[in-house]
Amino acid sequence: MNAQLPPVAPDLVAAAVESLTSRLRKKLDAAIELYATTPVTADGPTLRVSCGEDAEVTLTPGSSGAVTDTGQAVCSCLLAPRCLHRAAVLSACPVADQDSAPEAAAPEPPAEEEESAPAVESVPPTAAQVTAATGLWTAAAAVLATGVPGAGAVPQAELLRAAHTARLAGLHRAEAAALRVVRGLRGARARHDGHRLADLVAALRDLLLTVGLLAAAEPDPALIGTARRSYEPGGSLRVHGVCREPVISATGYGGVVTHLVTDDGRWFSVADVKPGGPARARGAATATVALGAAVLDHGQLARGGLLVTGATVSPDGRLGAGKGVRATPLAGLSWSSGPLAALFGRPLSEAVAERLSADPGADPERAGRSAGELVGCDLVVVGAAGDHLLARELAEGLPIRLLPAHGHPDLAHAANFRRLASRPGIRLRVIGRLDPDRAATLRPLAVAPVPDADQTLRLPAEWLGHADLGYDRLQGAHFPPPADTAPDTLPGTAPDPLADSPLWRVRRMVELAVTGGRRAVAEPARNGDVRGDGAALRRTGFPAAADLSAALATEADRRTRDVFGRIGEADPDRYAKAWLAAAVYLTSTERALVRATWVSPQELSTKRTDHA
Repeated sequence: MNAQLPPVAPDLVAAAVESLTSRLRKKLDAAIELYATTPVTADGPTLRVSCGEDAEVTLTPGSSGAVTDTGQAVCSCLLAPRCLHRAAVLSACPVADQDSAPEAAAPEPPAEEEESAPAVESVPPTAAQVTAATGLWTAAAAVLATGVPGAGAVPQAELLRAAHTARLAGLHRAEAAALRVVRGLRGARARHDGHRLADLVAALRDLLLTVGLLAAAEPDPALIGTARRSYEPGGSLRVHGVCREPVISATGYGGVVTHLVTDDGRWFSVADVKPGGPARARGAATATVALGAAVLDHGQLARGGLLVTGATVSPDGRLGAGKGVRATPLAGLSWSSGPLAALFGRPLSEAVAERLSADPGADPERAGRSAGELVGCDLVVVGAAGDHLLARELAEGLPIRLLPAHGHPDLAHAANFRRLASRPGIRLRVIGRLDPDRAATLRPLAVAPVPDADQTLRLPAEWLGHADLGYDRLQGAHFPPPADTAPDTLPGTAPDPLADSPLWRVRRMVELAVTGGRRAVAEPARNGDVRGDGAALRRTGFPAAADLSAALATEADRRTRDVFGRIGEADPDRYAKAWLAAAVYLTSTERALVRATWVSPQELSTKRTDHA
């Protein structure tokens, strides 16, 4: 993927690949790799990619910043539009979002264009939706069978075509999951710095689970999903700035989200996310807030507030910027006063329990919004351990781990973490987002001094009481003298049940299926499980994990023979079902273990006493 290129609608990529001859399809992956590193020439809104002496591909994005129409992607060669150059350049572009618009950047759609919320009745999917879901299952199962090495541009295009069909059938959750899979495959094949294998595995698991249930006519409205972010009237709101968060997306967008809270503790946000990537995220720190006639930037809003009338609000709390919205700036509040102080008055274990209550099989977008809602706590830094900080909550003594919210070098997170790691014993007031896939892990977005504490931060007055870790850089003058910072003497972390459990054996097989394909998973069945994974799982109390792992390995090695004894093609459906069963079990079990790490020592002691 070339970050200099604009996002492209999935169906446009699929159509370009499908138009190629079989001979050109064999050359497509090599051409994509070439054009992914080719410089892009900008001529106003038009972008040009030189593909040789006699070929140039011209891209002209629409108002949304994405290429969505055939006429917006033109090649000058004689074979155009059914040429290798055009298909390769489009395949090297980021995949556009479902609505082909920057996330959270566009104003709310007019009332006549808004799509109604999904019905709450348990209505079975239509015949067209079942057909579309079956097509997506087939495409996803094929990708799983080959793994990342075999999931080149052609299988990706087939997945994008099936995703577009699902979109036309109204299967919005399935389409979103398919797009996440394609982006993950591209990141894995290109060895992109931001690629996470766990994200690709999760996207493929959700896609197969969703379309598998839909293909079986499961009448759960959550499987359908919603088409786009629809804004609804929110009346009058008084919101107070909490912090700013840089955004760098896999689709080439960048910007900032400013988090706000109301007097009654409800979370809202204002975003400025547009094409541009890391540079856009860094520059948006002081971009003007597009909300009513309010004349302030995101830095001022994060330390100020707004009185909004005629507000429009999306289901995930984004404030819209429609014509009827009016916003008046308000004086900011410190984190130790008013509704902001209330964010730190609740035990962290209670807040986390709410955010991790979603079923792993639920809609990942809705579950992600719940888990992604920010939490506040007061803690003391114990020290550094690898890529994270060890800390302990002051109220309950809960040991937690802190990880940077983003590791991009253009942002300040990593530098600030190094500063904090050098000052064990420092007391911090933290606003962050929990990591649902790690044991007791929080990703801080902003920090502030702990009230009435000597061993805490000393921030400049112009920061108005807190530092946004993605933008503000902590300096030595912002810390108390070293002599005043006593290291914490209590244990900083509890045992990690994820790291200590034998479930890593299941995770290795589930991930190997994605990275290496079916043949790689079949090896344990052929060698009789010489590593003893099954025995180890049964011995440690995970018999279901052992059975599912064995079933996956057996299905991976299964082969059929025709009447002449010749080995036939393996059944991708049975293999995909076996992998899905293991992946869902793994996710559910690991999530239960993660929830257990957020239990406070007091609560754990009470449970032990009650049990005794």
